[in-house]
Amino acid sequence: MKTEKTYRFIVSGGGTGGHIYPAIAIANELKLRYPKAEFLFVGASDRMEMEKVPQNGYKIEGLWIAGLQRKLTLKNLLFPLKLVSSLLKSRSIIKKFQPDAAIGTGGYASAPLLKVASSKNIPCLIQEQNSHAGITNKWLSKNVATICTAYEGMERFFPSEKIVLTGNPVRQDLLDIASKRAEAQQYFKLDATKKTILVLGGSLGARKINELVDGVLPFLKAEDIQLIWQCGKLYEDKYILKSDGKIQVHTFLNRMDLAYAASDIIISRAGALSVSELCIVGKPVVFIPSPNVSEDHQTKNALAIAEKGAAILLKESEADSKFQSVVSDLLKDELLQKKLSSTIKKLAKPNAAKDIADEVDKLIQNNHKH
Repeated sequence: MKTEKTYRFIVSGGGTGGHIYPAIAIANELKLRYPKAEFLFVGASDRMEMEKVPQNGYKIEGLWIAGLQRKLTLKNLLFPLKLVSSLLKSRSIIKKFQPDAAIGTGGYASAPLLKVASSKNIPCLIQEQNSHAGITNKWLSKNVATICTAYEGMERFFPSEKIVLTGNPVRQDLLDIASKRAEAQQYFKLDATKKTILVLGGSLGARKINELVDGVLPFLKAEDIQLIWQCGKLYEDKYILKSDGKIQVHTFLNRMDLAYAASDIIISRAGALSVSELCIVGKPVVFIPSPNVSEDHQTKNALAIAEKGAAILLKESEADSKFQSVVSDLLKDELLQKKLSSTIKKLAKPNAAKDIADEVDKLIQNNHKH
């Protein structure tokens, strides 16, 4: 690798962790290759990236941008103004920073930035985490050079000649969780002879999943099942007191790697990054997708896995009547557990961050030839 030139990368994406973490993972991988490179992140000035990106050691600039609401609101009336303001600020950021490449991972803030970058002939790459493309990435796809996707069949949304199937970048500490099982059982004070279920609803929590789990607590206790239940910040007061030895309620799990390692079965939402992580983790999964996400992303993500026989998909609308029997049947069926586990592992893309960085490399090398 040529490292004598100091490359400058501009990275944009945000609004949710699903857009921010891939952006940070891609930057980390590029930093390994080009230790002298300079990075600048661009996000939406009132969203979580303004806090998460600096925590990971990168500079960030905020744009005054927000998505269009579905109904007529004051925010919507401000949208044209915000868009113009963001395009102008993006132009000045790019002029000042002079990037060698621009990388977008979705979310509203990446739209103006990559639009301006591509108009200035800066090589641009976008990464789409979901199996159903987001509005921003669809809008940018005509202007960028490369589109890295996590799922097959994305020609429905993007020009096929630009698509590279890479997977989603995930945390590196998940690559070898099999070796951490004993450490995990100790960390969560679990009995190694008993089955453990892990419940994940995202950082804020998932109301419906929490209600379902709460409803089956008597069953789990009767069956002597251990539970690691991440209920989320919004539901802490309601459920945290239900902790008792075998039933452990956590607002947040600091050691996700150990939570995965300790579990025999996982019940989870189907955000793009969770799905990619669960493929690498390779445990039997029951997906309960959130129906309240734009364009019903989560159901489509879960369906892409469930159709291959690699996970169980339980719709929220059917969950009240079926949840306990689905969990109970899976616990009893060792063969199904093994089958789900080995099938989902085959869908894992553990080298996603490296593969995306390879594509960025190609763009900057080609650009320097011209």
